Amino acid sequence: MDRQTAIETLLDLYENPTHRGPLPGADISTIGGNPGCGDVITMHLRVDDKRAVEIMFEGEGCTISQAAAEFVADRMEGASLAEIEELQQDIIIEELGREVVMSRPRCATLGLGTLKQAVKEYNDAQRTEQLRANSD
Repeated sequence: MDRQTAIETLLDLYENPTHRGPLPGADISTIGGNPGCGDVITMHLRVDDKRAVEIMFEGEGCTISQAAAEFVADRMEGASLAEIEELQQDIIIEELGREVVMSRPRCATLGLGTLKQAVKEYNDAQRTEQLRANSD
């Protein structure tokens, strides 16, 4: 993707998000941040049969962090939790336009990192619940 197309794509994701907002009844909500620049993302996730059936995000920060959160939410909605865990940051950077986002790689990967953390927290809670159920 050329530089101009990458910039236009980021601006469109930032200005016209479809996954931005709260998610009532979310199975997990996780906050992630980038202390270096103050960007904050909260990823909300609804899970069914080990799949992310709905992903929403809320946050504040630069165009890159917010556009990347939208991109990740859109790309991973419907994916299995395992697919989310396996997605590499380099793929997101490449798909967003490496030349543009490499000036802010932590911003570009904040959404993915937060989504992966949400999956980890969800899986941990499920294991704890299972252990409790088995010990009763």
